[in-house]
Amino acid sequence: LGLYLAALLGNGLIITAIACDHRLHTPMYFFLLNLSILDLGSISTTVPKSMANSLRDTRAISYSGCAAQVFFLVFFISAEYFLLTVMAYDRFVAICRPLHYSTLMGSRACVKMAAAAWGTGFLNAVLHTAGTFSIPLCQGNAVEQFFCEIAQILKLSCSDSYLREAGVIVVSTCLVLGCFVFIVLSYVQIFTAVLRIPSEQGRHKAFSTCLPHMVVVSLFVSTLIFAHLKPPSISSPALDLVMAVLYSVVPPAVNPLIYSMRNKELKDALRK
Repeated sequence: LGLYLAALLGNGLIITAIACDHRLHTPMYFFLLNLSILDLGSISTTVPKSMANSLRDTRAISYSGCAAQVFFLVFFISAEYFLLTVMAYDRFVAICRPLHYSTLMGSRACVKMAAAAWGTGFLNAVLHTAGTFSIPLCQGNAVEQFFCEIAQILKLSCSDSYLREAGVIVVSTCLVLGCFVFIVLSYVQIFTAVLRIPSEQGRHKAFSTCLPHMVVVSLFVSTLIFAHLKPPSISSPALDLVMAVLYSVVPPAVNPLIYSMRNKELKDALRK
């Protein structure tokens, strides 16, 4: 409840500040607005149902409710990851191609990039949901998680029937790795360009706009990868639960804090 309220308050304040302050109507803050909406969506998909079940002392979720939870969680998390890739490109253009920034990052281009992130997330969610729920489940109906997680649902499937969903997971993993390589290469070039800036104030300003994004990407990717690619030998229900909380609940709650901590414009808008 504490993390959920923190996520609602933090992301709600960021959305309100960016929407109401005309000085924040720039590409970077437009993408941050989209990120906050996605964060609110992802945490609202899992936590309220879990809290309601806890209050009613039940662990039940309907089949259609479980499918909806898988769809929306994959949709919001996928779209967020693709949006973080777009945000890395925005910082790359701002620091490495500043004279071309207004041309490359015009309002129409920003809307198209954000729409591509949302659209790719939607397509990914459709594929994963269809792949997961077309599989016959032979191992009971108890999902060892506080929400319907694909990895836990696949454990209930018949031995050889999850190959279709495994194929979708491989394609998604390749896409995720491609985005990750793009983000890393963007930041290698960004840091190379920043270190060439002669004034210390200029370097500090460039770093202050990039570091929050790097922290968010690192937290998001590391917890997601460890949660789904950890060796079976160290897997346990308690560890699975902790990792699920780390990638699905913690980022939406701490992202507003990370982005506002070193950002003077955003802090001024929030005070206002």
